[in-house]
Amino acid sequence: MTALNTAAIRAQFPALRREENGTTVAWFDGPGGSQVPHSVIDSISAFLQRGGSNHGGAFAASRDSELAHETARAAVSDLFGTRHDDYVVFGMNMTSLNFALSRALSATWGPGDEVVVTRLDHDANVAPWLRAAADRGATVRWVPFDTTTYRLDLEKLADVVGPRTKVVAITHASNAIGTIVDVAAASRITHDAGAIIVVDAVHYAPHGLIDIAATNCDFLLASAYKFFGPHIGAMAGRSGLLEQLDAYKVRPSPATGPGKWETGTQSFEALTGVTAAVDHIASLAVEDNSRRNRLAAAYAAIQDHAIELGAQFLAGLPDSVTVFGISDDLTARTPTYAIELEGMSARRLATELADRAIYVTDGDYYAVEVMQALDRSEGGLVRIGFLHYTTEDEVDRLLEALHELA
Repeated sequence: MTALNTAAIRAQFPALRREENGTTVAWFDGPGGSQVPHSVIDSISAFLQRGGSNHGGAFAASRDSELAHETARAAVSDLFGTRHDDYVVFGMNMTSLNFALSRALSATWGPGDEVVVTRLDHDANVAPWLRAAADRGATVRWVPFDTTTYRLDLEKLADVVGPRTKVVAITHASNAIGTIVDVAAASRITHDAGAIIVVDAVHYAPHGLIDIAATNCDFLLASAYKFFGPHIGAMAGRSGLLEQLDAYKVRPSPATGPGKWETGTQSFEALTGVTAAVDHIASLAVEDNSRRNRLAAAYAAIQDHAIELGAQFLAGLPDSVTVFGISDDLTARTPTYAIELEGMSARRLATELADRAIYVTDGDYYAVEVMQALDRSEGGLVRIGFLHYTTEDEVDRLLEALHELA
C-alpha cells in the first residue's frame, strides 16, 4: 500500500524553499493554484530549449509538437478515467473552455428550456450558464446546499431537474468549503431526465481520483495549475456530443476530432508540463503497473494524508475560530477549510498570517454563491488548503499563529 513520503515530495518542489525575512514560506494557498515540481519545470524548459514548431509541418520539430499534444491527451485521459471514445480537449483555462461549451450547447435553446446550476459551485461553472440562458431566453433553476451540514441537496436537484432541463452544471468539490459531491448520483438524476451534466473538477483534481467512466458525466473540466502543472485547461467529454455541436473556430481548423474544439495554436511547452504533472502524481505510488492504477494508489495515499492533516488542524483550532464546512466526516470533503476568526476581518487575518510567511487566501475566491449563502459576501472568509506536500509541522505553525492572533 502506498504511503506518502512528504520529505521526498517536498524536495521535488523548488518553490517550497522560498523564504521571507529568513522564514520559510508555508504555502496554504493551494486551492488557488499549486506549486510545481522540477519534472514539470524541466519538461517545459527542455521543449523550449530544443525548439518546437506548429502542427502540420514536414519536419521533425513539427512532429515533436504533435507528439507533445497527443502525449498530453493520453496523460489527461488516464487522470480523468475517460471512456474509450471520449475526447480530451485543451484550452487557455477551464473558464474559457466552459464558456465555449456553454455557447455551443445553448445554440438550440429557447424560451421554456431550463439550465440547472448550484449554489456550491465556483462561478466558472455558474456564469457561463447564466449568460447562455440569458442569451437564449432559457430559465435558470438553482440547487442549494445545506448551510448547516454544508452538503449539496441532491433531493432538491431531483426536484428541479425535469423534462425541459437541457444542462445540469455541478461541481465535483467546492473550492470554498471543500464539500465533495456525489457526481455519479447527480449524473443518474440528470440522465433520467434526458439532460446533459457538466462537471467542474478543478478543485477536486489534486485531491481525489477522477473517474468519468464510473460517474458517467457527459463533460468534465479541470485546470492543470491546480494539480501541480502549468496554466492550461483541459476538458473531456463524449465524442458523439462534441461532434454534433457547432464549435466557434476559424475555418481551416479540424472539422472533427478534439482539435475541432481547440482554438488557435496550443501551448505545446505547457502540454509537456501537463504530462509531467500527471506523471508526478502517478510516481507517488509504489505499484508497478498502468499509469491509471498508479494514479488510483497515489490518490488513496493523498486522501489519507489529507485526513490526517485535517484532523490535526480541526483539533488544534482556538475556540474563537469558526470553520465553515464539513467537520464530522473528513472523507466527505477536500482539505480546504474556510474559517473566520472572531473580531478580525478575513483580509486582516490573511495579512497577519502573511507577515508570518504563512500564505492563505481571503475573499470569495469566485465562489460567489457560496459566500452569499453563508452571508459572507462582504469580505468573505479565509481559505486554508492542504496539499500532498503540506507537513504536520506547517499545520502546527499555522495553529500557533492562529492562537497568537486569537
